[in-house]
Amino acid sequence: MIVVDTNILVPLFINGPRARDAATLLKHDGEWCTEPYALIELVNVFTTYMRANLLATEAAHRHLDEAETLLTPHLHRVPGKAVLDYAMRYKVSGYDAHFLAVADALGKRLITEDAKLRAAAPALTQSLDAALAAK
Repeated sequence: MIVVDTNILVPLFINGPRARDAATLLKHDGEWCTEPYALIELVNVFTTYMRANLLATEAAHRHLDEAETLLTPHLHRVPGKAVLDYAMRYKVSGYDAHFLAVADALGKRLITEDAKLRAAAPALTQSLDAALAAK
């Protein structure tokens, strides 16, 4: 099982420079765990792409179904008080603190491409490249 940030999920559905790496990571470990908030963030990303005419509605619906199928069995909710504590301890947003709290609760490192988040909590995070190198 691995814990992923939304920025690792997006390349599975939106073709970009990290799409191949995200797919490789999924092939190595198909049990992706995250905070339920990731699905909300993913909807927001899809909405942004749709408004820019970079993603068709049908494709967004299909991708969201795929994401829910992948993630729903492994969603891990953390208490709001814990999120607040992580946000304050690591000086990160409440959004990012959700993911750190999940990683810590599960004894895993959060895979994220957010360099500022990795700098704020290096013991709880790792880059996509580092995760791939470890496989």
